[in-house]
Amino acid sequence: MTWRRVPPAPRYPRITPVPAGAARPFWSVMIPVYNCADYLRATLGSVLRQLPPGEAAQIEVIDDCSTRDDPEAVVRECGQGRVTYFRQPRNVGPQATFTTCIERSRGEWVHILHGDDMAGDGFYASIQRMSAANPTVGAAFCRTVLVDASGAELHLSEPESDETGLQTDLIDRLGVDNVIRFPSIAVRRQTYETVGGFHPDLFHSADWDMWRRVALAVPVWYDPTPRAIYRLHEQSDTSSLMRTGANIADARRAIDIARTYLPPDRRDDLTRRARRYHAGYALEVAEEMIERRAWPGALAQMREAFRCSSSPGVVSRAMWLAGRASCRFLAGAGRS
Repeated sequence: MTWRRVPPAPRYPRITPVPAGAARPFWSVMIPVYNCADYLRATLGSVLRQLPPGEAAQIEVIDDCSTRDDPEAVVRECGQGRVTYFRQPRNVGPQATFTTCIERSRGEWVHILHGDDMAGDGFYASIQRMSAANPTVGAAFCRTVLVDASGAELHLSEPESDETGLQTDLIDRLGVDNVIRFPSIAVRRQTYETVGGFHPDLFHSADWDMWRRVALAVPVWYDPTPRAIYRLHEQSDTSSLMRTGANIADARRAIDIARTYLPPDRRDDLTRRARRYHAGYALEVAEEMIERRAWPGALAQMREAFRCSSSPGVVSRAMWLAGRASCRFLAGAGRS
């Protein structure tokens, strides 16, 4: 097997290989949780009904010191004796917990599955078949079903390709935006040993940074069949970060970091496109917030849009939104 060596920079935690002679299941399904025990039952169920009992898989819940619920009790209740539980000695945040998931994994392939997301039917079997036929592939992802807090389907992620197979130009898309939902991707542990853990200074965009590094280091496989389930709810990190603009601020930080390792002949173009894309996305979110009269969140998103890009298109759209916000605000004041 040939791997392009991309040594972890000092900012990336080193992932130590599994000791020689240690038992290696094919799968390590590592489930990071923090105050989401209400969803954990469904998450565990989606894994346990697909993976056989015994030594074929390591399934472990990694608790970042939950304060409002008891994920260990859910593991005892629903884990069928097949799920182990590990609690961080202190709260370290999501990106450090994701790295802990990798460090504690023993399997050939690692699936980090958030405690409020789910594995769709066929997720594990399809990747195991693909791996047997394509031993040089270092990561694989699929299309995603997005659901609401109750589990009702909202929509599907955009397809990356109509065909199943290797993604030859993935970095050109990942360089601009994160097209990979976290529950949809599984990565060979050897890939993580090559690129290192999650960036300790990123929060919302730590996974985007990781998938870019993975795409630069190893061949990546894609399956357009939706086999992963991503839950959207008001208590999620994404929702809370949008209200303060921290989602865009973190993306801007990730764009600057990526510029240091993207291919030299494409880094300037990808950086420019990524900044414009995230400015436009921030303005889309601001418009939705204006419609809901969520004024602080709308202002935060507009502020972060300008910090990403001051291109004529961004400025023009922001001015239009400012006028729309004024109209909505005055209309509301007139009714009060």
